[in-house]
Amino acid sequence: MPLALLALAIGAFGIGTTEFVVTGLLPEISDEYGVSVPTAGFTTSGYALGVVVGAPVLAIAGARVTRKRMLLVTMVLFIAGNLVSAVAPAFGVMLAGRVVASLAHGAFFGIGSVVAASLVAPEKRAGAIAWMFTGLTVANVVGVPAGTLLGQQVSWRLTFGAITLIGVVALVGVAALVPRGAGDAPAGERSAAGGGLRRELAAFRDSQVLLAMAMTVLGFGGVFAAITYIAPMMTDAAGYAESSVTWLLMLFGVGLVAGNLIGGRYADRALMPMLYTSLAALAVALAAFTVTANNKVAAAVTLMLIGAFGFATVPPLQKRVLDHAPGAATLASAVNIGAFNLGNALAAWLGGLALSAGAGATLPNLVGAAMAVSALALAVVAARLERGGRRPAAVAAGAAAGPVVAAEEAEAVDVLCGGVTRPSGGV
Repeated sequence: MPLALLALAIGAFGIGTTEFVVTGLLPEISDEYGVSVPTAGFTTSGYALGVVVGAPVLAIAGARVTRKRMLLVTMVLFIAGNLVSAVAPAFGVMLAGRVVASLAHGAFFGIGSVVAASLVAPEKRAGAIAWMFTGLTVANVVGVPAGTLLGQQVSWRLTFGAITLIGVVALVGVAALVPRGAGDAPAGERSAAGGGLRRELAAFRDSQVLLAMAMTVLGFGGVFAAITYIAPMMTDAAGYAESSVTWLLMLFGVGLVAGNLIGGRYADRALMPMLYTSLAALAVALAAFTVTANNKVAAAVTLMLIGAFGFATVPPLQKRVLDHAPGAATLASAVNIGAFNLGNALAAWLGGLALSAGAGATLPNLVGAAMAVSALALAVVAARLERGGRRPAAVAAGAAAGPVVAAEEAEAVDVLCGGVTRPSGGV
């Protein structure tokens, strides 16, 4: 594993920790500033909005800048935002710091995916992306519980101070370990007047890129229809005490780590079969959770499986976007990260509507299952379009860029088995 992937994983760990740790610290933040808990919750929704907006904005702004430099910019924003949150004298300032930090989220993962893929051989690129995302998944197992405990027992400001230090370590790591020029387009293409941005925007004319993003919204988003309401589900249905929710979420995080590594490994071997399997298994697990949530042991096991099957979709979906956006990967990859957050918000809203219907605490699981089935249907449509011989405009543009790019893109679409696209060792 290139050491540069470790630097990217550390950055992902810090981002994952700051994104989720605030949910466990809302009472402390509420007391500190004298605001209601729902008002303190704006630190979560404001962060999510910043991710969706910041991903494409920073990707476009950095179209003519090297990807290593943009990674450094995102880490500076991350450090600054968390430092502001740690010392904020008023709630509005603290919220502003959260938004500043969130701007780095989508761009870091989007650009980082491109850089990670460029650091390894073509047949290992999904695995490299998964290694970077390991930092995000481990944050749910280690960073979030530790940060929550620190904030509850000592001070939530100290939690954000510690996250700031993690950002500094990641910044130094990226500066020292990521090779100059990693993941960059040719210098002539970056400097051409408007060429970089036009090339990036051209990716959105590719139906396969749009389908992959829709799968992102519906697929992993389905997980959040359930996980957003895991506290009432585990207490009302399974009969757990409220104090047990923390370790249940840690168990969910273990599933995320396992699913991420498995998804990355097998997406390099057979991307579409891996996507079919993980989405189908996720739909089954979510549907089963409406029943297993009524038993403590079964609920815990199913929760871990939902995490595993859910995050197993992330490396193949991110790689699929990269496959179909050759030479235009920065914006497409960053927007796909925003799509994950959009899916989370949509699923949480739909799950809330189901919960409000009064049909039981486990009904949001069926919403998640329906979303996963919809993503699976889109995956089938995407494979059939490829089997029909439609060559995406972005792939054609990549072929024009040179024989190496053309060869890589040909590998991404050339093997079709029974309606399933199987990448033959390349991007």
